[in-house]
Amino acid sequence: MTNVNNPRPTLQAVAERSGVSMKTVSRVVNGERYVAADTAARVLEAAAELGFRPNALAREFRAGARSATIGLVTGDVANPFYSRIARGAERALRLPGYSLLSASNDEDAERERTLVAQLVERRVSGLLVVSADDDHDLLDTERRLGTPVVFLDRSPADLDADTVVLDNADGMRQAVTHLLERGHRRIGLIGDLSRLSTHHERVDSFGTAMTAAGIDGWKRWVRSDSHDLEEASRAARDLLDGPEPPSAIVTTNNRITTGALRALVTRVDRPALVGFDDFELADVLGVTVIAHEPDIMGKVGAEELLARIGGDDSPPRHHTLPVRLIPRSSSTWKHG
Repeated sequence: MTNVNNPRPTLQAVAERSGVSMKTVSRVVNGERYVAADTAARVLEAAAELGFRPNALAREFRAGARSATIGLVTGDVANPFYSRIARGAERALRLPGYSLLSASNDEDAERERTLVAQLVERRVSGLLVVSADDDHDLLDTERRLGTPVVFLDRSPADLDADTVVLDNADGMRQAVTHLLERGHRRIGLIGDLSRLSTHHERVDSFGTAMTAAGIDGWKRWVRSDSHDLEEASRAARDLLDGPEPPSAIVTTNNRITTGALRALVTRVDRPALVGFDDFELADVLGVTVIAHEPDIMGKVGAEELLARIGGDDSPPRHHTLPVRLIPRSSSTWKHG
């Protein structure tokens, strides 16, 4: 059994075992010429006996190169939406020889800036960012210094950059239209943090669809800043216990849908429900959703980043991925 307390073999240890200088070991490890065949064989044998593995990252840094690593900054890593983005990106990066280093900003702007600085210090070749910040000066500076950046899910309002986002407007339009066609007029919305661009886009589209249907005063059924499960549950109860409760509710992401379900499951006056984002067991629970493919978002973002790493300096590109409504039983639930 390997002793985990044993230190990793060093270049010096290989030099001592093979009876040559550290410079010679370095030449052998790095595949340089002008090393006698028998000397190289002795060094490689010593390295194998000791279990020595050269530190590729350190070797690249000494040469002034960037690492073969891509940084991914997302929101809460517990959210399956972000893990699927990571999976899509990882698969796209695997064949070109890049690895993915993921970190969570926990929807905190200051933490995001810290993570970006740390990833850049590691000389990542590029950054994929689901940003919680509204100030992207740091990321813009790093772009100008040669680190490509692609924004995922949320478009930055303060700079023109490569983006891969969902068709939020069409998704919310589909959700509201679906409920209107089933006779609902009092439709509520439970939304995420009000400072996020995705929240604004989805609420704006919701309002446009409601207004187009001749429903005034729809804002009284909107609840924002319901970022976690408990806040979403509280918002759902608040809507249903109000003086004019909605007969249907739209939620703006999978976590909010889950929180709302916790509040709705025991209610006799359960409203119809449509959630943005499909999620595990949504089909079993019968929840109507606006579905999309987070894996594709990660894949497209990674491919865009690889193009920039490869020297593509064309103007920023903006990808909008389609969404689709999957009707299930929750949109037929009857309130009251």
